[in-house]
Amino acid sequence: MTVVTLRIDDILAPGESVRLTRSTLSTKRPRALHSQDFFELIWVQNGRVRHHLPGGREDLGEGSLLFVSPGHSHALQGLGEAAILVAVVFRPELIVAMGERHEALRGELFWADGDAPVRLHREPRQLAEINRAALQLERGRTDALEAEAFLLPLMSRLVGTGPRIPADAPDWLVAACEAARDPDVFREGAAGFVRVAGKAHPHVSRTAKAILGQSPTDYINAQRMAFASRRLLGSDDNLADIAAECGIPNLSHFHKLFRQTYGQTPLKYRAARQRELVQPD
Repeated sequence: MTVVTLRIDDILAPGESVRLTRSTLSTKRPRALHSQDFFELIWVQNGRVRHHLPGGREDLGEGSLLFVSPGHSHALQGLGEAAILVAVVFRPELIVAMGERHEALRGELFWADGDAPVRLHREPRQLAEINRAALQLERGRTDALEAEAFLLPLMSRLVGTGPRIPADAPDWLVAACEAARDPDVFREGAAGFVRVAGKAHPHVSRTAKAILGQSPTDYINAQRMAFASRRLLGSDDNLADIAAECGIPNLSHFHKLFRQTYGQTPLKYRAARQRELVQPD
């Protein structure tokens, strides 16, 4: 595919620092990729989206977030008639300044090194929170203050949630690790990791062990347990339902994995942290 370049001055008016748009994506395959001279946060609000990249493509589901930086080349295509995308464009100097002020952002999200956008996944409740913040942004001003008021709370929750992967990891492994945070992927276990990697199982396994120090099964189980811990603290759902959401129907196995990860049974983990909450009078 050819690559065209988008310019911030063609999108934002003088004095504007941010703009939010919602769109229903065409199902036609894009004729070209595009790069840009600005930063953009994109998420799939509804349906499924095909993400075209110079080295291939990946499919994104509802709750997928992309942090697009200047120089990234990509294109997006709807899969079905109801693929709704939200995109927030930021002036580059705003994002650069945020990274300089906040050391915790270095190497993360917009500030990560790499030839492709950082991809994360948000669960339905987390996505609803982002959509509420987006609605406020949409109704507010378009200056730098409003842009930072939207970004900083989101960034503080996302920093550190992405996979820690060596810089020399192949792109397909980075993409697989990021995709493995999606429940639709980790419910499949190691088979889901191999599927999104797009390589033969033995090759995926050897590369993961060499670069990550983990097998695909170990990596997937870590994502499952992180998801389970959030569900235990964020809901009153029973263990069987949470285990099933993780793709682990065997409750005994779920208990074993959780205890290996957190040093406590799921119920003790939930009870201990609920006691730690300070309730208002």
